[in-house]
Amino acid sequence: MTGRNAAIADKGAREPVFSGDFTMSHRDFKEIAAMLYADAGIYLPETKATLVYSRLVKRLRKLNLESFHDYCDLVGAPEGADERLEMLSALTTNVTRFFREPHHFEHLKTHVLPSLLDAARHGARARLWSAACSSGQEPYSIALTLLSLEPNAAALDVKILATDIDPRMVAEGQRGVYGEAALADVPDALRKRYFVCASDKQRQEWMVADDLRRLVSFRTLNLNADWPMPGKFAATFCRNVVIYFDEPTQQKVWSKFASKLEPNGWLYIGHSERVTGPAASRLVSSGVTAYRLSRGSDA
Repeated sequence: MTGRNAAIADKGAREPVFSGDFTMSHRDFKEIAAMLYADAGIYLPETKATLVYSRLVKRLRKLNLESFHDYCDLVGAPEGADERLEMLSALTTNVTRFFREPHHFEHLKTHVLPSLLDAARHGARARLWSAACSSGQEPYSIALTLLSLEPNAAALDVKILATDIDPRMVAEGQRGVYGEAALADVPDALRKRYFVCASDKQRQEWMVADDLRRLVSFRTLNLNADWPMPGKFAATFCRNVVIYFDEPTQQKVWSKFASKLEPNGWLYIGHSERVTGPAASRLVSSGVTAYRLSRGSDA
């Protein structure tokens, strides 16, 4: 590239991709998108510039920074590691609720848990995984489904692993306190038995009870990093997460999920997601966005 062409390209990179109280240039956006992809595997096209600006402008104000260029310098430096986690938290989507996509929990209740619990009552081990647990409603919904069939589940060797890339969401799940509106879809009988009123004068809140809490273990985990869990899972929930990855990353993650399922284990994914790549020959569609590890699959 000649000096003149390089200057033109540099000028284009410095042109604003979004302007408001601050200006975010094409270069700023690309640096932020590259860091998010490197850290979490999330792909951000420039059509998401407005979203990125609206979520990060609050961070610039809080840090008293003058520009997105300064923000990129901060999060790209070793001393900006804590703020880089804040950026990741701000740019990841945490939409969740109890019993979201209820057909998955009905399928779990009728097709997966009866035989799993029967084996557990005779001493077998049972493990389930909420792979993008957000603030905890999904793994607690899995636990409530278990408890609806076996109130003594906490005394069996039955555990639910709940993981998320965002440590703040993991902390919320561990805390296990939810507002009145959040429990709207929890059946009354389960709500009365497995939640404890934790209200103050300002708001009505409910805390998960001990029998529910004991079934779920929360950990921070990046789906695009190494998975340290040595065992496999009878059922895994990973819904509305992989859609944010590009196709090569999606295929790698699907294959990793397949390798972490027990024989004939189940994978539940989001309504707009489909298993693709090499894993598609191992994970057989067996319901509405429910996949089963095929018999004889070398997992």
